[in-house]
Amino acid sequence: MSIELIGITVLWIFLYGYLIVASIDFGAGFFSYYSDLTGNRNVVHAIINRYLSPVWEVTNVFLIFFMVGMVGFFPDTAYYLGTALLIPGSIAIVLLAIRGSYYAFNTYGARDSRIYKLLYGGSGLFIPASLSIVLTMSEGGFIAETNGRVELLYHKLLTSPYAWSVVLLALVSVLFISAAFLTYYASKAGDRPAMELLRTYAIGWSAPTILCSLLVFFSIHMHNPEHFDRMLSLSWMFVLSFLCFLIATWLIWRRKWLGWSFVFVMLQFAFAFFGYGASHLPYIVYPLVSIHESITNPAMGIALIIAFIAGLCLLIPSLLLLMRLFLFDAAYVEGKRGK
Repeated sequence: MSIELIGITVLWIFLYGYLIVASIDFGAGFFSYYSDLTGNRNVVHAIINRYLSPVWEVTNVFLIFFMVGMVGFFPDTAYYLGTALLIPGSIAIVLLAIRGSYYAFNTYGARDSRIYKLLYGGSGLFIPASLSIVLTMSEGGFIAETNGRVELLYHKLLTSPYAWSVVLLALVSVLFISAAFLTYYASKAGDRPAMELLRTYAIGWSAPTILCSLLVFFSIHMHNPEHFDRMLSLSWMFVLSFLCFLIATWLIWRRKWLGWSFVFVMLQFAFAFFGYGASHLPYIVYPLVSIHESITNPAMGIALIIAFIAGLCLLIPSLLLLMRLFLFDAAYVEGKRGK
């Protein structure tokens, strides 16, 4: 396997890790605020806080690794996406800062504020919507280069059916992944009322997730037929993704093996995410940036691969240890041990 393929694979693994961990985080924030509005705060608030307390500090590690690695492996992405993402990227950073502020105030016992809760819950939806613009722009047609100046075609982006379909998919996927995990987490904690409410959320967001996925497929066919044809050649990955979705939804519906149901949710998104990524190659941004033409020099590439694989080998055991000590510790999950 070539340096560029190893590099993009490692980066895609980091991005997939962020997709799962951040989705749980963002969705939990939205459900926390939604439970306030619907009078169900006492049902799910304790479960959500118990999950968020030990993990909110590490959520963005995956994203940082991915962004640094993308620029390191493929420097041209900084030239094309850096300028184009100035406004949407700044919005995402501000929203992430708002979430970090909420966590800090909440952790250190500040008085509850409706405005903070609104910003916290809303950012859980706006952050994935703003970050999804990157995937939208990677399909081509939204970036123009004139006299050495790169600009994002906002009018074309805002009027593109494909762009809006990706935003919708990002929103419903976040809510489905988060609800599926929190259902399992509430079940493990023995909190039946919270489990039932979160199970309702998971089932409710399951159908929109598949419908939005189909909408994205149709939109890619209209926007980038070349990429769509490549996706068809990897159709088995998307079929497996759908089968995993059916198994996960059935298990949640039957209230059985909820831990395995979330494993199948992760597999569902893994097959779809890596199928999308593989079919997108060799382009990072159609047709401007290719992994073959934009790769850094071989010595730097090998050094980055070693560094990032080492980082992955440190990060994954650290997360497993965090889960063992807090998330899946019986006393902590059941609320018998403090934060």
